[in-house]
Amino acid sequence: MLTWPSKDPDEVLDYELDWADNKRPRLKPDETLTDSKWFVTAGDVVLTREEWTPSGIATVWTAGGTAGTICTILNRVTTSIGRTYDQSVKLRIRTK
Repeated sequence: MLTWPSKDPDEVLDYELDWADNKRPRLKPDETLTDSKWFVTAGDVVLTREEWTPSGIATVWTAGGTAGTICTILNRVTTSIGRTYDQSVKLRIRTK
């Protein structure tokens, strides 16, 4: 499972997944994103905004969360050739 840099409960920060990243590409050549949804599967961080690009970048904005906890956020994307991919990411909420 991937891990993002931690955040303070008072911060509102954006995080992204690059589904076409050259180091770990998930998209095939000429495959594009057609949808992206984000879900909190563990913890209480709040997802305030979601964006995505056809080229493969899915972005989520996060707020809140209980200090000292680890949240898990799932990104589910669908693609131009009918695939559905899931990726979960851990996000630690820092203590002050």
